[in-house]
Amino acid sequence: MPAKASVTVPFPTLPAPLARALTARDYEDPTPVQSAVIEAAAQGRDLLVSAQTGSGKTVAYGLAFAETLLDGAERFGPAGAPLALVIAPTRELALQVERELSWLYAETGARVISCVGGMDPRRESRQLNDGAHIVVGTPGRLRDHLERRNLATQDLRAVVLDEADEMLDLGFRDDLEFILSVTPKERRTLLFSATLPKAIATLAERYQNDALRIAVKGQERGHADITYKAIRVVPRELEHVVVNTLRFMDAPTAIIFCNTRNAVRHLQAVLTERGFSAVALSGELGQGERNAALQALRDGRAKVCVATDVAARGIDLPTVSLVIHADLPHDAEVLQHRSGRTGRAGRKGTSLLLIPASKRRRAEQMLMIAKVSFEWAGPPTADEIRRLDGERMWQDPIFTEEPAEEDIAMAETLMAQRTPQELAAALARIYRSRLPSPEDVTDPGAGPERKTRPVYDPADVDRIDAQGPAVWFRLNLGRRDNADPRRLLPMLTRRGNIGRQEIGAIRIFDRETKFEVRGGAASRFAQTFAKNGSPEIQVEPLLDGEPAREEAGPKGFKSPRGARHEREIAKRPRASRAK
Repeated sequence: MPAKASVTVPFPTLPAPLARALTARDYEDPTPVQSAVIEAAAQGRDLLVSAQTGSGKTVAYGLAFAETLLDGAERFGPAGAPLALVIAPTRELALQVERELSWLYAETGARVISCVGGMDPRRESRQLNDGAHIVVGTPGRLRDHLERRNLATQDLRAVVLDEADEMLDLGFRDDLEFILSVTPKERRTLLFSATLPKAIATLAERYQNDALRIAVKGQERGHADITYKAIRVVPRELEHVVVNTLRFMDAPTAIIFCNTRNAVRHLQAVLTERGFSAVALSGELGQGERNAALQALRDGRAKVCVATDVAARGIDLPTVSLVIHADLPHDAEVLQHRSGRTGRAGRKGTSLLLIPASKRRRAEQMLMIAKVSFEWAGPPTADEIRRLDGERMWQDPIFTEEPAEEDIAMAETLMAQRTPQELAAALARIYRSRLPSPEDVTDPGAGPERKTRPVYDPADVDRIDAQGPAVWFRLNLGRRDNADPRRLLPMLTRRGNIGRQEIGAIRIFDRETKFEVRGGAASRFAQTFAKNGSPEIQVEPLLDGEPAREEAGPKGFKSPRGARHEREIAKRPRASRAK
């Protein structure tokens, strides 16, 4: 067989073993990032790639360094010192990458191993001593193996930094620089990042050689294969709405996001009690428990995963077609990261936000900043679910599988003793007994529908300027966080990519800060701020216009009204001031 695959359209330039592996996985068309990294211009070069999670980037860099590792051959020789090193920010993502590269390189005889925190380092040391072609790991654990001389780097031909921006946010800069400093200078360095802030550019400039910059077109529009819906809920009925949503959608695998560990524990217990096969993922679980939960989802023993944001990072389950936000995400970036667990690599998915009336405005603002189309809807009703049950029953294996002779004999006995109606009723009871019962829920928005807001477009300055010469924003830092204008102003201009002259009034309150941005720069600020820096610091536009004023800010910072008021008092005679 020739060294190159003979496939006609999707991957015509790949080594044959990889092309066959992709065909076996039903890959018909490469994603944009996969197409970009295997073009002739990218061959053999360092790459600086901006691509969102769920874009197929793991397979992309597996394809990108294939020729570099195989060097024209179809199979690797005996495993020794690794030829490629992939660095990922979290255990889950590293283990996912190991699985992806294992099937992609299966026909090449590649030995792919992982080195991640939370696993037995002695076992990893033995695996490294036995030899490997590709090593995938987290920064801290890889550095530990390097310092203990378990991991040899002299033969490395390629190093990949996956989700580099997140690794820097998590504080892995020193580990990354240490790892890169002990690898051969002639290696290829492939840097993949959802965003490209200044810190990433600095890292690339220092450790890459004439890197080809690849920006995947269309990534700013979020996930095109995900349908977003905002579901109106009454707060006390939220758990019932989750139950009805799971029953109505009947997804092969669903992920439900909560904001706290306590909420995860509670909701998972509620769903398990109701008859759902549900597992939990949160930071309080050990690595063995997390692995067991993920394996239950992969092999179908569990269909529902209740998780926090941090615990769900790096999860890639092909059967996930539904994401439910039981708690509203903190910001638009978290919303897209959560939703990106579905609709991956060309698959379709649904992202549902459960929104009480008190959070409707914040949810709309977040969805507009995320630049996704969405529609409002009421929660699925018990009657709708029962009607669907009647339709789905005919697809149940009890009807679709061929009956055995024993089944036919028993059926004849039953028909001799019971009427067809009695037998059908008994069958319906058996079918319903295997399903969690739907709940009666309330649609708080029943009646005339509010008009759905249009998709947010940062270029639509007229819509923003219609509110006035400036747009007010809210920042989730206040006096309790030692917020001060002298520190806030540089942070706002840097993360928002605007000048100081484009920031207007700043009003600092106890738990938050409100500030104005000139209308012409407001759209650019809203779009850029969400992409740069820590997701813990969030801003959102105040669509109601100017906020209520506060008389005085902290540490001598006065609002305009407070300053005027103080000047007026200062002009009064001393005796009247005392009054």
